[in-house]
Amino acid sequence: MGPLMLGEFTLHGLDYAAIIGYFGLLAAVGIWVGRKERTQPDEYFLAGRTLPWYVVGSSFVASNISTEHFIGMIGAAYVFGLVPAMSEWGNIWVFSLLIWFFIPFLLASRVFTVPEFLERRFNPTLRMFFAVVTIISNVVAFLAAVIYGGAVALQSLFGWPLWFGVLSIGLVGGGAAIYGGLKSVAWTDFLTIIIMILGGLAVTILGLQYLSGGSNSIVDGFRVMIERNQGTVEPWAQAAVQHAQRMAGTADYNRLAVIQPLTHESHPWPSLLFGFLSVSVWYNVLNQFMIQRVLGARDQYHARMGIVLAGFMKVLMPAIVVVPGLILFAIDPSTLLILPFNEAKSQADRTYIVLLQQLVPIGLRGLLLAALFGAIQSTVNSVVNSTATVLTLDIYQRHVNPRAGQRRVVVVGMIASAAVTLLAIALAPAIQKLGKGLFVYVQELYAFFAPPFAAIFLLGILFRRINAAGATTAVFAGFVLGIGMKLFVAHSDAAPWLAPYAMQAIFNWCFCVVVCVVVSLLTAPPPAERTTDQLTINWRRLNILGGLGTNIFNSVVTWWLLFVAMILALVVIFSGAFF
Repeated sequence: MGPLMLGEFTLHGLDYAAIIGYFGLLAAVGIWVGRKERTQPDEYFLAGRTLPWYVVGSSFVASNISTEHFIGMIGAAYVFGLVPAMSEWGNIWVFSLLIWFFIPFLLASRVFTVPEFLERRFNPTLRMFFAVVTIISNVVAFLAAVIYGGAVALQSLFGWPLWFGVLSIGLVGGGAAIYGGLKSVAWTDFLTIIIMILGGLAVTILGLQYLSGGSNSIVDGFRVMIERNQGTVEPWAQAAVQHAQRMAGTADYNRLAVIQPLTHESHPWPSLLFGFLSVSVWYNVLNQFMIQRVLGARDQYHARMGIVLAGFMKVLMPAIVVVPGLILFAIDPSTLLILPFNEAKSQADRTYIVLLQQLVPIGLRGLLLAALFGAIQSTVNSVVNSTATVLTLDIYQRHVNPRAGQRRVVVVGMIASAAVTLLAIALAPAIQKLGKGLFVYVQELYAFFAPPFAAIFLLGILFRRINAAGATTAVFAGFVLGIGMKLFVAHSDAAPWLAPYAMQAIFNWCFCVVVCVVVSLLTAPPPAERTTDQLTINWRRLNILGGLGTNIFNSVVTWWLLFVAMILALVVIFSGAFF
């Protein structure tokens, strides 16, 4: 096959029918659901707080799964092995915190946005700064990356110019969010996640059958995939694994282990234990386009059970967005053997498209392309809607036109959605020039933006003594430190453990915690109105037992324990001790 080379990609009439039918159904559902959601901000931005648990959970995951996964994470698995699965399984910690602590706080506060919460707990400066950072990160780290990944897929499949693919995906993907608001987005997400899971599993099953050597046995194919990624059988597979070890900088690198050395580029072992305190809290709790689904839930039970459902989906996701990378490595690892490491990482972003071309028969390709572009549309919709929410409520209504009526606020939100989409379209082509691979590009940006805000949020809800001076100082100092570490690693002989962006995030988070605590203790305590029970934890009044279900079968506790046990079992199995 060569280094992920693509030949002619053809579609049958059935493929086109599947694609047209899928997007036609999404458009119909989005228009129908969103037809009455454009008169009140609570309806447009939070779906009138009416979302049931199955929509909350499916939309929570669908908003997260996009080209970063189908293009970036599968490509990262081709290069690094199984360890990118921890980006999914590692959510066990923050999902548990969401279910037991964060959801009661956020729903009780009745806020539209996280910046609004930060103002009530700290000060207007942090609200504005967080709003600005949210808009920047959403456009640069989320929206532009997703649009770029989709354009790469279109370029690889059909030879479209990159700019045309970017423009097409940006305009089509942003349309539903501009029209119908969160309710429209959330219900189309519910349909999208079904197609993503079915289509993604189909690629994995076809790949394992291909590896089985003619028996079409998934079990045989899985065994071959494991052996070749271990490098224990064929000499060429052993050579590829050894070459991957050299590129990773350690002879201890195990492609089938989720616990990796301290210097691993994307997943050093401390990030498995402490990474959730920074990146995961920021991404899943403070990130507006994720937490917006929770804020739009009917009540506490539906919010909690929605996150439980999202947890089960995270158990499954590596079978869809990691295993295909291992499969293609087992079929042909030549890209890692032929190309320089950085170039190989960029080229590996074509892994999913190669699998579509090589393994998927005509007639099924349309469904799988619908899964890919459905994931793109879902994330574009979600990010556009949430970014417009922050831009409209935290900047326009707060600072530009405080007297704006509700209808005016919704109209400005729709205009903001269009502006955000166009800006991301303009920025997306620049990602191609970075040469890091889509997954690493996105994760590195997360690791930069997350630590300061995650630190002050956790401290702010846990300790009433934390004040605005400490939080503000910590946030600005954290961003200065983050920039300083990037420059230090790039232009000096830094310690090897500091090079991985995940280690920089952990170090920055610890620094911000210390700064926030010290400055808070050296300055006056916060006023009483900033430490109410809605803004900080009152352990005596914390409603942990509310909204947990009425019996063992619909109990949040039952299903939470089950998904936690499944993830812990998978981490133990793939810790490196068994493979």
